[in-house]
Amino acid sequence: MNVSDLPSGTAPEALRFEHFPTRWQAALWRNWNLIAPERIADVLRTTEENIETAAMELGLVHDDAELQLWNERGFLTIIRRNWELLPYEQLLELLDWPPEKLAFVLKEDDFMWGKMGRLKPRCEAVYYAPLNSEERRETAEIKNLMTEKFSSLPERTDRQFSFLQRYERHKVVPPRNDFDLKLIYSYSAVFGDPLLDETLDPYPDALLADYAAIGVNAVWLPGTLYTLVPWLGENEKCSENWHIRLDNLRKLAKKINRHGLKLFLYMNEPRCMPDDFFINHPEWQGVAADNLNAFAMCTSSGTLLQALEKGVERLCREVPELGGIFTITMSENQTHCKSRFHKAVCPRCAIRPVADLVAEVNCAIAAGAARGNPLTRVISWNWAWSPEWDADVLAKLPDNVTLMSVSETLMETDCLGIKGIVHDYSISKVGPGSTALRIWRMARERGLRITAKVQLNNTWEISAVPYIPVPGLIERHLKSLKDAGVTDLMLSWTLGGYPGGNLELLNSSKEELALRKFGAKAAPEVLKAWEVFDHAFEKFPLNGTSQLYTAPQNYGPMSLLWAKPTGRRATMIGFPFDDLIGWRGDHYTEDIFEEVFRQISEEWKCGVDILQRTEHLSTASEHENWQDLMNVAETIYCHFRSTYLQICFVRRRDSGKDYREIVSEEEALAIELYQVMRRDSRIGFEASNHYFYVENDFKEKVLNCRSVLKYCIRK
Repeated sequence: MNVSDLPSGTAPEALRFEHFPTRWQAALWRNWNLIAPERIADVLRTTEENIETAAMELGLVHDDAELQLWNERGFLTIIRRNWELLPYEQLLELLDWPPEKLAFVLKEDDFMWGKMGRLKPRCEAVYYAPLNSEERRETAEIKNLMTEKFSSLPERTDRQFSFLQRYERHKVVPPRNDFDLKLIYSYSAVFGDPLLDETLDPYPDALLADYAAIGVNAVWLPGTLYTLVPWLGENEKCSENWHIRLDNLRKLAKKINRHGLKLFLYMNEPRCMPDDFFINHPEWQGVAADNLNAFAMCTSSGTLLQALEKGVERLCREVPELGGIFTITMSENQTHCKSRFHKAVCPRCAIRPVADLVAEVNCAIAAGAARGNPLTRVISWNWAWSPEWDADVLAKLPDNVTLMSVSETLMETDCLGIKGIVHDYSISKVGPGSTALRIWRMARERGLRITAKVQLNNTWEISAVPYIPVPGLIERHLKSLKDAGVTDLMLSWTLGGYPGGNLELLNSSKEELALRKFGAKAAPEVLKAWEVFDHAFEKFPLNGTSQLYTAPQNYGPMSLLWAKPTGRRATMIGFPFDDLIGWRGDHYTEDIFEEVFRQISEEWKCGVDILQRTEHLSTASEHENWQDLMNVAETIYCHFRSTYLQICFVRRRDSGKDYREIVSEEEALAIELYQVMRRDSRIGFEASNHYFYVENDFKEKVLNCRSVLKYCIRK
């Protein structure tokens, strides 16, 4: 594979970062302490000595203790921060990857290409060059500013990724029997291809022990079938090293079983394939996939479904310890010719109902699992099924399939009088909704088991924290699900797997939790703070998924301000830019969107203030729990307040109004969150996105704010 084969999309000109004197200094800054200095030097075509000197001149602090972890578990963070800076050639050199690995990550790592906006900006090669006198003056100013703002702050007490060494801290609480299956995704797994390298253990023993202690009894992992068994052909390159992955899957399933849990695989099958794959399989080629130089596999070819069924059968026979499989058949991935984003028309599938295509994929997987190992459960997730035809799919599913639905799907919302609906990923709107209740009722009438997919710890409403402390909302949801007859829960998507937080409500009431974790004196005040958080969070403006995916609340203060409009569209959990229209969608007015985030942030701050006053009420043994909660609550405040300020900034900038006060508060928030993340390594981390931000991002935000203020003064 060549670099030219990597996807480019519309390839707009890369953005400029005017708060740095030179572009190569921006590249140095964003990779410092994530990439070894010698490799940065190689990429920038200079010496390591020059790089070390340049870093010192910028005021960067040398700390390379986590370089290996960034390479193994933080590569998505590295890709994002260089996307607008380096061309593919230099990005690959920085990562030390071949083009094939980057292509795989963009395609298979939880829809990474979509998160990048389905485009790669045109970046000029970035090379080191000696600074001129003006650039030296600006560089000295940066160093002085870093000294002024950061040198006197407390030292870091919790290094990034340190949470990986702090599992196995939960005491076993006798489980309640409200729900049978309680399925979750690892808090710290590498999403893309973790089975190829067993050292990247997605489920370390200590994490499994924590899950077992709080009542979780199943975990899941994404599995691409052709990487586990060569179902597309023994000699197909895409299945290279399949036997290594299969062996590691078998070992992992056995280890998980030893902790009393079961392993489930998420299967989004059949996957789209590149054009050259179909040279040997022309009858399987379907419609073109969106922007990936690939094509769907056409399920109207009977031989494809037969091969899929046999592949699943082989997998389940080879790994009898596998607890189950759950499927999605209408996702962003092109799993058949009528997947969600199909644009072309397949002549074979054009005349067939979409319900038939969805049903036949689920039936093939279920049949293969039953023959391979009858004890392997199959859960069919109705994510993005249309109410116009979902009953037709349900009628065709075999009896051994469980039907799963997102609990809050299509619930009505109300944001300051503007009505909307929920698609999924909501904690602020308490389910279940009428859509889930309807399809669960139909499934029960068919004799099928039902599963509720929920988010208990966090959602894309705010995912940079391990949990959102709104236990009142979680308790209401769990009670409503029990009342609806739900027996099985999928507790999270890739986010929300922290082994604690709201998951502890599966076995305890919020009153019991407050007393056990914070003591008799502090518990009443903690309960008051939680109630404030519940009320504030219920206001979150939600219609569809636009606000969840595009608005800045997942990045918070690290998101840059742009003195001049970028013209860029915000991307899915990727780059907010300054796309206020994208943030609010076409549903909320600018006034409403700004006002609701003002209310949320101010109310949330009231809860933080209550918590702050309780610190002295905790004993020494309880203080760790207090600090844990305080770190999370303060981070959420910083994110929501920054989202409000960024909305204000764009509106004032575009209308020619003064925004200096907003920029100054944004700078203060960046420094505040910088301090929180230095004492809590969980802050900013989410498994499928790695770290949303690192220390240097908040320092860069301070530079950015000063640059924007200078631009305002010049105007």
